[in-house]
Amino acid sequence: MSWMFDSHIHLSDISYEKDLIHIIKGMEKMQIKACCVSMNFSNSKTTLEIAKQSKLILPFIGIHPEHANDNLDQMLGLIQDNIHIITGIGEIGLDPTYVNSDKDKKNQKIVFESLLSIAEKYQKPISIHSRKSLDDIFEVMTSYKIKKALLHWFDGSKKQLLKAMDNDFFVSYGPVMVYANDKQALLSRTNEDKILVETDGPVAFGKCFEMKSAQIAFIPSVVFSASKILKKTFDEMVFVLEKNSKNYLGI
Repeated sequence: MSWMFDSHIHLSDISYEKDLIHIIKGMEKMQIKACCVSMNFSNSKTTLEIAKQSKLILPFIGIHPEHANDNLDQMLGLIQDNIHIITGIGEIGLDPTYVNSDKDKKNQKIVFESLLSIAEKYQKPISIHSRKSLDDIFEVMTSYKIKKALLHWFDGSKKQLLKAMDNDFFVSYGPVMVYANDKQALLSRTNEDKILVETDGPVAFGKCFEMKSAQIAFIPSVVFSASKILKKTFDEMVFVLEKNSKNYLGI
């Protein structure tokens, strides 16, 4: 039995709360597992709670760069207390969009590096937010021995993609790839064994998705699109992505 994986979705977001039972039933029918990433301390606790509802929800906890002023010590304690339960650390990273001062920039880096350190200590996979910060991410990561790192929603240049491949990063592509030529071009240049797919729900997508909040059910469309770009059958693409996902997650 082959499984599809959504490598990055925020199922602990309040927008999914009322429908979570139905989402889980849908995941069972479609044979999809989901890496449920978190934003901050409070949201991470929610992630841990909803992961108890189904083994198909793989919990990632951490501090998103938007919430770099969150209590870091509390977050590190939560990770330590649940290290045998969590699947990985995320969503973590850097993003100048949320920086308004030198202090903000410094704090963001401290949080990111602290969470990288604990991921390295326990050899947990990480899910990285790298918007407008890929080169900085590459530089920081040279100081850590983390074997399984995902650059989620990869949006870099072809040169940056090559560097990501050289550094053994996984990269993921989402629903926008279904209709965006630039994302399709990046996918075609990505090492086959480093490709993952995601929704990043509840982000909304245009074109064929009609600005609807992303759902787990979008994953087959992303897989189908990837199969066409890479000239594979749907089943062949599912097999490749399942193998890659399991390698990334260490399962």
